[in-house]
Amino acid sequence: MNQLPELPERDLPPGRHRLLKEHLMTEIRHEKPVPGQVKWLRPALAATAVATAAAVAFVVLPSSGSGTPARPPSRSTVALLEDIALAAEHEKSYGTVRDDQFVYVESKVSYTHSGEGAKTQVDPLHRQEVWMSVDGLHTGLVREAGLGEHSVPPDVKPGKAGWEVSSFYNHVRTLPTDADAMYDYLAKSALKYGGQEKDQAMFVLVGDLLRDAIVPPAQSAALFRAVARIPGITTVEHVVDAVGRPGIAVARNDPDNPLRDEWIFDAKTYEFLGEREVATKDNAGVKKGTVTANTAVLRRAVVDKEGQRP
Repeated sequence: MNQLPELPERDLPPGRHRLLKEHLMTEIRHEKPVPGQVKWLRPALAATAVATAAAVAFVVLPSSGSGTPARPPSRSTVALLEDIALAAEHEKSYGTVRDDQFVYVESKVSYTHSGEGAKTQVDPLHRQEVWMSVDGLHTGLVREAGLGEHSVPPDVKPGKAGWEVSSFYNHVRTLPTDADAMYDYLAKSALKYGGQEKDQAMFVLVGDLLRDAIVPPAQSAALFRAVARIPGITTVEHVVDAVGRPGIAVARNDPDNPLRDEWIFDAKTYEFLGEREVATKDNAGVKKGTVTANTAVLRRAVVDKEGQRP
């Protein structure tokens, strides 16, 4: 495995995307947030693993500190996001989804992680299967090649802190279907839970909602149209996802770290393929262009119980 320099850790409080908490278990740190000051920071696809959802440490690269104001998306980027939104509106329906069912997502993934006293490492690409409760009240399951499986107890509940930024199906299907209302939701929620500047926090939140979940077509389209209003959004052409499928990326440079987050779409069908995290400059031994995290989504489905494959 490739070794990278040891990186600083931060805390990931309840309500953050639980799937990124569920790989490569090394340690659990139980820390109670100050009431009224619960925050999530960038999810860093390079999150440290946890098997239960209390609090989690994750890694980020040092700040680039550019301080340059982000520009509005170009016309071509806005047009691409509209094409993606139109395609999302015509995504297949999963029919009637029951509260006691589970969202199944199969992916190929590679994450950056670090253990106590160990150098940060980029893992080889491997299979990951996730079963997450539709209603957020049932225990889910994660299976990873070479790591076995473990349960995923719900870390947030309907109506409680963190539910409004969760990717449980019963939450995402209540999100706005209008682009303006969706933008307002993202801005409010990102500011409430995000430890970053607003625009990056909004972009991160959208990625969390899309990554390992099923978002109904109307909400999915509204998310992409809202993203088209976020400064700093760009397009990266001729990219490939973790399994080599070619595509085009919607991307944003993290203002706090020399990293670029990319959502990869099929250049013809605009289907979401996966995402990458890429180093944007040489820093602390990490070379510019290094892919520090990689995900390719292979299948999504709704199934009747955890562990069941479609």
